[in-house]
Amino acid sequence: MKKYDYLIVGSGLYGAIFAHEAKKRDKKCLIIDKRSHIGGNIYCENIEGINVHKYGAHIFHTSNKKIWDYVNSLVEFNRYTNSPVANYRGNLYNLPFNMNTFYQLWKVKTPAEAKAIIDQQVADAGIVNPQNLEEQALSLVGTDIYNTLIKEYTEKQWGRKATELPSFIIKRLPIRFTFDNNYFNDQYQGIPIGGYTKLIEVLLEDIEVKTGVNYFDNRNEWNELADQVIYTGMIDEYYDYKHGVLEYRSLKFEHTVLETPNYQGNAVVNYIDSEIPYTRIIEHKHFEFGEQKNTVITKEYPLEWTKKDEPYYPVNDTKNDLLFKKYKDMARLEEDVIFGGRLADYKYYDMHHVVGLALKKVEELFPDYRNQTMQIP
Repeated sequence: MKKYDYLIVGSGLYGAIFAHEAKKRDKKCLIIDKRSHIGGNIYCENIEGINVHKYGAHIFHTSNKKIWDYVNSLVEFNRYTNSPVANYRGNLYNLPFNMNTFYQLWKVKTPAEAKAIIDQQVADAGIVNPQNLEEQALSLVGTDIYNTLIKEYTEKQWGRKATELPSFIIKRLPIRFTFDNNYFNDQYQGIPIGGYTKLIEVLLEDIEVKTGVNYFDNRNEWNELADQVIYTGMIDEYYDYKHGVLEYRSLKFEHTVLETPNYQGNAVVNYIDSEIPYTRIIEHKHFEFGEQKNTVITKEYPLEWTKKDEPYYPVNDTKNDLLFKKYKDMARLEEDVIFGGRLADYKYYDMHHVVGLALKKVEELFPDYRNQTMQIP
């Protein structure tokens, strides 16, 4: 009999929720994480009394009441609403595209005026079958919105010309003919009061965790400790890149403490133009309506990913999706390893997706306990 029922590789949201639920079912878990802290990319560090999102802004949003109730049963969430602002060559525009944006662009004051301009620009573009991201965007929103708020930001984010990016990256672009700056359409939205690390700490209470441990340094020894492995890392790394390396975009974060109570007046400001190397500045205190005397900002710089970098955005083009399928086929044959989370699934998930997937896996593995948790549709 092995010491643990489950070895969980990674202490992010997927691994932490699985461990929490498994423990409630009297299963013994060990979590290991290569980073020096728990929480994966949602880890928050307290700096100057401010919960700093160390790996980029994370705003929890969902329309699934069961998922919202689940996370709120662990910690209390605040009422933060994501309303980012875009800075293009010194001019500010509201996001997502709404009547405030259209007034800033064209000084129009009615939905009919705005719609007429967009419809005319889309017609003038004359694109019926978009072949790339640029054509897709032009066919949806026309030239002014594309050139002002999409083109340079997208090329900076992906490190490629918009004409070289596949059209599916922008499947649709939300256009609102109302004065509504709420970025998300979901019914529920907020930030854990006290930061996301508090959420992970509650999930991992009384569960053994080892940080600063790289699974691949001694994977056979770690595997021997448990009946099953829950693996939340990169699926191609698990198989030693047997079929090739899956591609990602990465990020570099530059955190700065400023001796001012309010730097930009908003949690998220995107910097569109290509001359500015970073894509956005995050001012963390605004996530929790902080009134500290100082502030902390983070500049996000997009990077081409290498094996030395953290993977953030999967490049889900045809080549990479076909490569991932080869690894997924291998993973299906594993009897003692369960793959879960965005890196193992090679898919960009929002946090509520990860919560739902972790809970579904729990219900699948422990059907007799289905009524003790929640059923995710």
